[in-house]
Amino acid sequence: MPSFPYETVDVFTDKPFGGNPLAVFTDARGLSDAQMQALAAEMNYSETTFVLPPDDPANDARVRIFHRTAEMPFAGHPNVGTACVLARHGRDRNGVLRFEQMAGLVEIAVERDADGAVSGAVIAAPQALSLGIELPVAGVSACAGLKPADILTAAHPPVQASLGVKFVLAQVAPDALSGAGPDLAAFRALERQHAELQGRLSLFLYARDGNRIRARMFAPLAGTWEDPATGSASATLGALLLSLDGGEEAAYTITQGVEMGRASLLNVTSRRAADGCRSRVGGACAPMFRGEVVL
Repeated sequence: MPSFPYETVDVFTDKPFGGNPLAVFTDARGLSDAQMQALAAEMNYSETTFVLPPDDPANDARVRIFHRTAEMPFAGHPNVGTACVLARHGRDRNGVLRFEQMAGLVEIAVERDADGAVSGAVIAAPQALSLGIELPVAGVSACAGLKPADILTAAHPPVQASLGVKFVLAQVAPDALSGAGPDLAAFRALERQHAELQGRLSLFLYARDGNRIRARMFAPLAGTWEDPATGSASATLGALLLSLDGGEEAAYTITQGVEMGRASLLNVTSRRAADGCRSRVGGACAPMFRGEVVL
């Protein structure tokens, strides 16, 4: 029977049992789409990645990302974690990896410590900022178990935004963030009311103190009650804030996962480009387990 090796890592932390867990199948050749989805559900992490040979030999791998119920076009912590795993196996090229994904090409810079050991990675989101629909404050606050007054709209209303994967971004009062929690019935109701969401409603709440940000992300419709670190949403938020604040570039430090007991630290840099605001997001990565699946 064929076997498929995998490794797990904790992403956006330098300590085991923190950050966002990820499973990486380092050679997914021979797995069907259905088997990949079943394995992602079995792993029960927010995402699992499957590494395949690239379509273009100029790139290093084709990486498919699945959450518990569907495939994703792009995500942050899966790219950081997968890059660290492959780099630890010597599969980077002078500290750089290029991954083919549904949303486009993702380039990753591998970080190493003073001893040359892989310590983390920084990824460039594959697309410039795009904005979708605005959502009503009452509906968003209900999803988060908050009062409408807890949602701050001076900078922007709750809005769908993307750098390759869509999130609803909403600023909340700092003293309200820790008390937020997903209301599944409210998520279902809001999703039904807005066909433009196309069945996807991932809510990224943040409280801001200058360029220091605390965040939480809820996506119960996709099986993720709360996510301890969401790189793609953090990158998207950085691009949105830059677009609103003005300037050519900015750096943000985002803390997430505190309420879950899995504190995560994400570093985002955003810049204006010819096609709009773009972002990079990075952080540390701690190795955890190794094993194999026999099917």
